[in-house]
Amino acid sequence: PYRRQRQMCIRDSLEKKADNVKITGEIRYHYADNDGDVKAGYATKLRSRIWFNGQINDDWKYTGMIENTQNFDNNAGDEDTKFQRAYLNGKLGGVAVQAGRYNNKIAEGNIYDTRFDGVQVAYGKDIKLTAGYGKATPSSVARLDHADVWYAELSGKLGKLALTGGYTNWDDPALAFNSEAELDGDLDIWYASANYAFDKNVKLGAMYLKGDDLDTDIDDDGFVVTASYKGAKASQPGSWGLVAKYYDQGATTYADHTMNGIADSMLGFKGYSVAANYTFAKNIVGQVEWYDLEEKELSDEDAQTLWAQLLFTF
Repeated sequence: PYRRQRQMCIRDSLEKKADNVKITGEIRYHYADNDGDVKAGYATKLRSRIWFNGQINDDWKYTGMIENTQNFDNNAGDEDTKFQRAYLNGKLGGVAVQAGRYNNKIAEGNIYDTRFDGVQVAYGKDIKLTAGYGKATPSSVARLDHADVWYAELSGKLGKLALTGGYTNWDDPALAFNSEAELDGDLDIWYASANYAFDKNVKLGAMYLKGDDLDTDIDDDGFVVTASYKGAKASQPGSWGLVAKYYDQGATTYADHTMNGIADSMLGFKGYSVAANYTFAKNIVGQVEWYDLEEKELSDEDAQTLWAQLLFTF
């Protein structure tokens, strides 16, 4: 009787804790067609992600994510499954804390936007200070080798105007841009941005970035201008949006760029992108992007990328 009672207690405890766990997922199929001098060819891949969110207590929660990718570029059956996210979010007094392997988007992704092993703290609401330290864990196309990184950002709002200023330091990132140019040494990047919302649909933003010259004569600053209209929402079938960007970034102003173009294969770049997204049905969103870029250093080689994706969430 005692053993049965104990088993029932354990079962009841697990059932209660199951209410604290939420499982969600997403499946994305994408196709990319690259043309131009820098890179040519196509890539197509299926990416599946399962997210686990567990509430530890009133102040702390855990997030984990398993990712499977299947490469359809060849007949080899290439696929990979990895535990790509594992981090905690919580509060220590009035400070918000995030620690573990999380996605780190620095400077709206114009500097870095991928996995990051570290810890981040944030304080404030209307005026917010965020700082973090850790190690870059870039994708296979990144131009850096697991550099130690720290970053800080101050942001705030004045009515419809959002202002941001930040700084990030990369400790000897071994930036290997291509076979002809390898730039070594600590990399410091400053950035400042302003984003204005004319209404709930129309937004315009601009960002300035300043990197190190690393004792070379390469261009070490740049800017990005963004205009957007509306935006597709997974919960609203028929919703849609448009985004246009113009880039002019020196070689030392980015490490692993957020774009689906091939800027990471260039030694500095300039050009533009346009994108359109549309919600076909609830939780089914499609997006098409076009990039036309030109390398700034070593050559004036160009690259065009057509990127299309279909995203299912559940």
